[in-house]
Amino acid sequence: MEIHNTLTRRKAKLEPIEPGKLRMYVCGMTVYDYCHLGHARVMVAFDVITRWLRQTGLDVTYVRNITDIDDKILRRAEENGESISALTERMIAAMHEDEARLGVLRPDAEPRATGHIPEIVAMIERLIEGGYAYAADNGDVYYRVRRFADYGKLNNRNLDDMRAGARVDVDEHKEDPLDFVLWKAAKPGEASWPSPWGEGRPGWHIECSAMSTCCLGDTFDIHGGGPDLTFPHHENEIAQSEAATGKPYVNVWMHAGAVRVNQEKMSKSLGNFFTIREVLEVHDPEVVRYLLVASHYRSPINYAPESLSEARKSLERFYHALDGVELMHGDVEGIYAERFSAAMNDDFNTPEALSVLFDMAREINRLRDVEPVHAGALGQELKRLAGVLGLLEREPAEFLKAGATGLPLSEAEIESRIEARTAAKRRRDFAEADRIRDELAALGVVLKDSREGTRWSFEAPPA
Repeated sequence: MEIHNTLTRRKAKLEPIEPGKLRMYVCGMTVYDYCHLGHARVMVAFDVITRWLRQTGLDVTYVRNITDIDDKILRRAEENGESISALTERMIAAMHEDEARLGVLRPDAEPRATGHIPEIVAMIERLIEGGYAYAADNGDVYYRVRRFADYGKLNNRNLDDMRAGARVDVDEHKEDPLDFVLWKAAKPGEASWPSPWGEGRPGWHIECSAMSTCCLGDTFDIHGGGPDLTFPHHENEIAQSEAATGKPYVNVWMHAGAVRVNQEKMSKSLGNFFTIREVLEVHDPEVVRYLLVASHYRSPINYAPESLSEARKSLERFYHALDGVELMHGDVEGIYAERFSAAMNDDFNTPEALSVLFDMAREINRLRDVEPVHAGALGQELKRLAGVLGLLEREPAEFLKAGATGLPLSEAEIESRIEARTAAKRRRDFAEADRIRDELAALGVVLKDSREGTRWSFEAPPA
């Protein structure tokens, strides 16, 4: 298996630190609001990555943190007139609902920043002792960026270039404008914890350094996150962690691609910002998941009506292939599993893996009437491989009917007309049976006859 490493900017063979085991940390959500499409991208990408790593036989420990204290949370709680804990608990519950609807498996651990304050304080103390951090006279503690020789290695940035081009807030308490905060002194009335430097709370960057090393050790295999985290968040994590432990922090850095809406950056100011739950009110969760899986995890995704329509059509091709096929375990061509594995082992190439599944669907359609046993075995293998991507885990009829939004008739009316067609066929009135079928087809209701009876699905006719 080869994985692209953001740090080295190339693919390399995955070599777990401990043979047979893999430790992975992914930066999670700051729980002040509902999760948006960018969060869904990261959730689904690392869900697929975790599923495949486990499929290869690795014992994976997957940790995704929760940031439950920061400036945004404090502001939102004050705006809402609710406690910080009430806000964060409500948003965490909503996050779990969203990921469950998208078929995202829960991480093995979800450490919260507020549950690791002693570890955060201890790490800051080590940084001060090593000369990498200093306590300012205003009660804040800052990291000395220039003290860490490798600062900028993840993003291939030079410190002087960063300083020249940076828009850094002037802070008379910093030794250098590039220094960043590790501990923030509490303002009156703010949530705070005791520390050697007075009441305060941790900075965002130090939270992840403390939580990841606490859960996975000083050095672990993979660290992941969204595309916007490489700088400064992950750069700062490296500087903090390696200065505190004296060891390499992470072997492989992985970053998911961004989500664009109608080819524009998703932004509240542009009015194209969507939460996961807003999207799932309109679109089938599996269709949204398919859209997120169909692109390589490092590539940007365009969220648009036409892209969702194509995602639905692709899933319908799979479910139509499985519809009416009796699934069974049996001998199938190993070439499909081999090609699928080769794609996934090549930096989790899901587009190529999906192309293998489409080949399988075409073969099932070819075999379903002439070799039904072979078709059933191939269908079982199709579902198994698709399950690695979190797809095709429903009954075909359920999915095909679930897409029937905007039906021109009620489901009861459709079933009634199918019964009338069946009755017409029994009395050999084939003209009437064909008339009913054509009438339904004109409305987008497609009938499929089999030995088990007649199934239907809805395909909205062109506008």
